[in-house]
Amino acid sequence: MSVNASTERNKQELDLIREIAAGNDDRPVVMINLNRYKPEVNFPEGQVYRDYMRVLEALLPTIGARILWRSQVYGQPVGAQDVDEVLAAWYPTHQSFLDLPAAPGADENFRLRRECIAEATIHRCDDIST
Repeated sequence: MSVNASTERNKQELDLIREIAAGNDDRPVVMINLNRYKPEVNFPEGQVYRDYMRVLEALLPTIGARILWRSQVYGQPVGAQDVDEVLAAWYPTHQSFLDLPAAPGADENFRLRRECIAEATIHRCDDIST
């Protein structure tokens, strides 16, 4: 699902996530976030970025989710995508992913996200830990 930092969403993918969440086969899911940050955020040392990560790390557990790992991108031997960070977030269900915007603390998280992220792409992946 490609997500521009403003409002671009992949409606077909979100509809599929809603369908999975409403069915009997809802299951854990990993969302791989490929983030490019605004230069003024001073990733990864900047205070706004650190605030964003602190709020995100507090928000995800309210819906049973967590950050599995995140890493600064140091280079790209193949391709032309401009990414600063890769972040893997685990959700216990597709429904929990859909619940994120209404969770306590989400408003602050999404405010900081808009302040930090120039562009993001999110890929829905299997939870391979099971």
